[in-house]
Amino acid sequence: MRPDQIAPAGFGELRHDDVGDFWWFDPAPMPRELALDPETLLALSDADAALGRLSGVGGMLQEPRLLMRPYAVREALASARIEGTQASLTQVFQAQASHGQPHGDVEEVASHIYALEQGLELAADRLDLDTLFKVHAMLMKDGHGKEPGRRRSAPVWLGSPTARPETAVFVPPIEKALARSLADWEHFLSAQPRMPTLIKAALLHYQLLTIHPFLDGNGRVGRMFVLLFLRNENRISVPLLYVSPYFAARRREYYDRLQAVRERGEIQEWLQFFLTAVAAQAEDGVLRARQLLDLRESYRAELSGSRSRAIDVVETLFTNPVITTALIREKLQVTSQGALNLIRSLESRGWLADMGSSGRGGARFWLAAQVYAIISGDDESPLQDVEI
Repeated sequence: MRPDQIAPAGFGELRHDDVGDFWWFDPAPMPRELALDPETLLALSDADAALGRLSGVGGMLQEPRLLMRPYAVREALASARIEGTQASLTQVFQAQASHGQPHGDVEEVASHIYALEQGLELAADRLDLDTLFKVHAMLMKDGHGKEPGRRRSAPVWLGSPTARPETAVFVPPIEKALARSLADWEHFLSAQPRMPTLIKAALLHYQLLTIHPFLDGNGRVGRMFVLLFLRNENRISVPLLYVSPYFAARRREYYDRLQAVRERGEIQEWLQFFLTAVAAQAEDGVLRARQLLDLRESYRAELSGSRSRAIDVVETLFTNPVITTALIREKLQVTSQGALNLIRSLESRGWLADMGSSGRGGARFWLAAQVYAIISGDDESPLQDVEI
């Protein structure tokens, strides 16, 4: 970073580190009052209305967990992809279905899902820095050298083509400033200034990514925080809102909007971008929830009157559209042949498609293509080589 990179805008300033001889960004305290532009107010109204519709759908669910898991998988995968992970949605579902030990990028996504689900339980009672550090520890449990669950003790710089701070797009606060910035962030979170909840969520997300308290995983924890915060504030009845797919589809703009606040104080533009993401993803959540529930009811209606336990297999498909005989055998407590017979009965109806096996003697997978298409949005092909 360079001194001429930051215009006086009230959201921070550059300071020089004499020891390392580089400039770093010192965030200003979070604003306790903020006037909203007309465009921001309009975006806020749209986001609030969409979030209300999503909360209404969630409140009608008799079995919330039916949709929570596939939504959590999409969020985890999209958030990881923003950071460069190359895992596919199919691979993540296959890993869950096989109960095998995932590796590489799939393992990263699996850790994200676990951290998110545990974080939601923690946030239902309490949300503070300690909660975030616990979530980070779960997210980075296998992050060798990444100090899981601990505040970083070394400087970091982002977007540098030479791996040097002077050519970095952004250099977060150095260690001596972290405690002060985090204390202000947590005070904002606990004191709850008189602002709309979604405005507070946007400001807290921006500031957390700007402080960059961890060596790695800051973006993923920051995006998780949005859901944890709205859950803690009782703005969503069931956690079906996931903003990472929107940010992942607009990765460059997402980073640019955050950086524009630091460099030029463009807070209204960031708020509008964030609120538009919430509105879009809330509407997306409503649409997918209704489609999944309609499909589930059509399956159940077609199987009504049957004594077969195929209906129990159908329930499983909506938590994971990829299954194996071992998974059905375990969930339904039937024999391997009984599980295979049930799978074959759904395959004959066109509800399942054989995906083949993974290697010699490996598990055989079946895909519920209609369920998968709703969850994925048809943005990738599920019929690919099995790699777990």
